Order: sequence, then C-alpha cells, then structure tokens
Amino acid sequence: MNHFGAVGVVGCLIVLAGCNSTESKERPLAEVVVTKVVQKDVPVYANWIGTTEGYNNAAIRPQVKGYLNKIVYAQGTAVESGTLMFLIDSRAFEAALKSAMGQLGEAKANQRKTQSHVQRYRPLAKQGAVSEQELEDAVQNAMAANAAVVAAQAAVDQSQLDLSWTRITSPITGVAGISVAQVGDLVSPETLLTTVSQLDPIKVKFPISQQQYLRLVRSGGGVSAVGDLSDVGAILDLSLADGSKWPERGTPYLVGRSVDEMTGTIIAEGHFPNPNNVLRPGQFAAVRAKMEDHKDALIIPQRAISEVQGTYLVSVVGPNDVVEVRKVEVGETVGDNWIITNGVKAGETVIVEGIQKVKSGVKVKPVSEKQASEAPKKSASNRWNDGHEASSSMSPASSTDAMS
Repeated sequence: MNHFGAVGVVGCLIVLAGCNSTESKERPLAEVVVTKVVQKDVPVYANWIGTTEGYNNAAIRPQVKGYLNKIVYAQGTAVESGTLMFLIDSRAFEAALKSAMGQLGEAKANQRKTQSHVQRYRPLAKQGAVSEQELEDAVQNAMAANAAVVAAQAAVDQSQLDLSWTRITSPITGVAGISVAQVGDLVSPETLLTTVSQLDPIKVKFPISQQQYLRLVRSGGGVSAVGDLSDVGAILDLSLADGSKWPERGTPYLVGRSVDEMTGTIIAEGHFPNPNNVLRPGQFAAVRAKMEDHKDALIIPQRAISEVQGTYLVSVVGPNDVVEVRKVEVGETVGDNWIITNGVKAGETVIVEGIQKVKSGVKVKPVSEKQASEAPKKSASNRWNDGHEASSSMSPASSTDAMS
C-alpha cells in the first residue's frame, strides 16, 4: 500500500513539472504578411462617373394641330436630315389653303378695280368733272385694296406652310427614337412625337472637383471664352457598364458656368468618337484621365492602411521585427495602391495582412506575400505526404492485428 502511494506521489510531481515546463515556454510570434515601401514615378489618374448624351438632340414636335395619320420612319434607326417621319391628316389644311387663295383672288380683283378708278379720276379731276375729294377717296380705296392683297397673300403663304407642316421631317441626321405618339392620336405643338439624336461623336457629362478642373485648365493652357478645353487633346478613357473599355479616347470639351456650392464640383463635357452609333444616350459612363506624373512617390498597398476617425495608420516592422504603428498622410490612389505623402520612408517594411493582430512594441514574425501564398500549398502537400506515409507503413500483419 505504501508502495502504491509512493508511485502516486511521484506521478503527480511529474505532471506538475510538465505543466510548469509548458507554461514557461514563450508564446509563438504572430505571423504577419509584409511588403516594402516602394518609391517610383507614377501617373496620377482621376476617375469620374457620368452619363452619355446625344451630341445634338432634336425633339420632334408637330407645328400644327391634327390627327396623326401615319408613322413613316423605321423607329430606332438612323435617319438623314429631311427624312419624312410622320404624316398628319392634311384635309383641313388643304381646304384652308383653297379658301385663302380664293380670298387672295377677291383682293386682287378689288385692287384692280380701285386702281382703275384712280386712273380714270385723275384726268377728270384736272378738268373739274370730279372733285378733288372724290379723287382722294379713290386713291385711299386703292391703297386699302393693295393692303388687302398683301394680307391675303400672307394668309395663302401661312396656309401653304401649315399644309407643309403636316409632313414632319427630321431636322438633323442621327438616330430616331421610338415614337411616343400613335396613329390616330390628336397631336399639337405641345406633343412630343419622338427625339432624334446625333450620336457620332457622343457627349459624356460628368462632375469634376475644383482641384481637378484647375489641373485640366493648366494642362491645356487655359480655357477659351466659350469654355473650350479641347486643347488638352484626347486624354479621356471611357469604361462601360459591363466593365469593358471603349476603344476610342475622348477629348474634354466644355465646362459649366459655375461650381455647385453643395458638392464643390463643376460639370464637364467630353466628346467621344462613336462609330456605328454603338453608344446611346443615357448609358453609364466611367471616365478616367491622367492628370499628372507624381515624381518619386512613396507607394504602399491600400490594405496596409487602416482608418480610425479620419486618421490613417500604418504598421511598420522595424529593427528586431518590432512593430511601430504610425500616423501617415495619404495622397491619390493609384490602382490598388496609395501614395503616402508623409509618415514612411522608401524601403521600410509595412504590414499588409495581420494588422489586427499587432500593436506598437509587439514583436512579430514577418513573411513576404510570396511566402504567404506558398504556405497553404506546402501545408496541403505535407498533409498528403503524412497520410500517404502512414497508410504505406501499415503492413498486412499489423492490419490483421488491428482487426483482431
């Protein structure tokens, strides 16, 4: 009994010694992925979100009131200037023209009659056969008749114009939209029938900040009296809603009159070649332009930066792999990277993954991004090898023993 008691005491001592040995070991260092601060010249781009618009947009409205008889054009297709698009019932206008022409005929007949009176009264007045008052009345009647002819001719011209307006044509060359009105509708000058847009080139309107506007102006040598920025050349890149890049580059052209006080932006307009009218008004347009080259810029990945209440922080791995959390000042973004204007130096090491694990003064185990990407492959390979070796090492005899 004493023998078993002694064995128990020794066992407890061994367990306690093992526990103390485990606790005395240092905790493993946190593994973090790091990269170097790179210094190089980088192009700085500005990005804007805009909308496509027709270069010229003609709202097609009737000039006269009447019933729509026919839609002539192929809707949604390109039309030339002067192409017949709509027909309005012309019978009432034809009748009005005939009536106006009849009134013109009466006015001309009366004109000839009054003129003959004047011609006949002039010699009679000299002879005293008619009074001067009668001659004066004849002259006034002739003048009134002449005025009546002019008015009647104007009525005829207006009737002819109204009749011509029953044939509605396109004022510009472009792509015609789908008709808003339908055959049989009573239309008037307030009715929008459709819209024709000139689409090559096509306009893209987008808001730019005051600072970006000033850069554009300086790069182009100033703005003309009409707000023309085209001297800067074709510097605009266009991306579409599906993420594809438009093959044609655009030119900034016009800027708005004033800056929006609420947003601090001004509306700019770019013109893009649009062969075959592929782009249509109202499309999403992501516009990008190179603003300048930033010399000797300090670049780090955006994921290396954390923002806390408007303050930007970077975790720098210093001597002896000790972390220092620094406040930095950031500039423009360049792809997935950020330009740092103050707070780090070229060649320093910053943490890009595992920032949440560390704080200032903590020692870490830094690994490169390449090492981090290869680690899962090695781990998977090791697991496969271990399992393969274990299964291979089991002999038939040991397998039989295990079953028994």
